Amino acid sequence: MSDLTRKTCTPCEGGTEPLRQDQIELLLPQIPQWKLEGIRIVREFRFDNFHETMAFINAMAWIAHQEDHHPDFDAGYHHCRLTFTTHAIGGLSENDFICAAKIDRLISA
Repeated sequence: MSDLTRKTCTPCEGGTEPLRQDQIELLLPQIPQWKLEGIRIVREFRFDNFHETMAFINAMAWIAHQEDHHPDFDAGYHHCRLTFTTHAIGGLSENDFICAAKIDRLISA
């Protein structure tokens, strides 16, 4: 289990700087299924049917609600694409990686 799953998101206050590239490179291996796309981390999840996709989305939404850090997502019958970035700071924060790790834990459970 990633150390990130033991952490809790903290509010990004005004003046908080986005993570530097070297910080991102330390965190990204802890969520190996995620890809860096500019100032976002992205993962595509595949499912056998619509019911599984929606169950995943509901569980993901609960995690996002608990952490008060919400992804953008696109979903269809067999898939859900999640995108995390911290809009308030215009880049990635540790919160993005914490939520990604906790969502990954749903799939491995």
